[in-house]
Amino acid sequence: MDILKRPVLTEKANSLTEKLNRYTFQCDHRANKLQITSAIEAMYGVNVESVNTMVVVGKLKTRSTKAGMVSGRAAKIKKAVITLKEGEIIDFYSNI
Repeated sequence: MDILKRPVLTEKANSLTEKLNRYTFQCDHRANKLQITSAIEAMYGVNVESVNTMVVVGKLKTRSTKAGMVSGRAAKIKKAVITLKEGEIIDFYSNI
């Protein structure tokens, strides 16, 4: 199970990073907070203070086809908001 899928790089996530030293990641929906903490610490070499998780339900999607209207949902995702200890940072753009 690959615990961390990708960092979430949105305006809201960037403002959390700048103001509160929090980073947002998309995670596997089966991962718990302890697994997420250990994965972050192993991958980035930082100390995690706290982890908050949320499951974001996929949006309803509807499209018109020959057979009529077809409706469904986008996949749900799990997001983790990581708070790091004071003075530590994660640089996502260093590997580019």
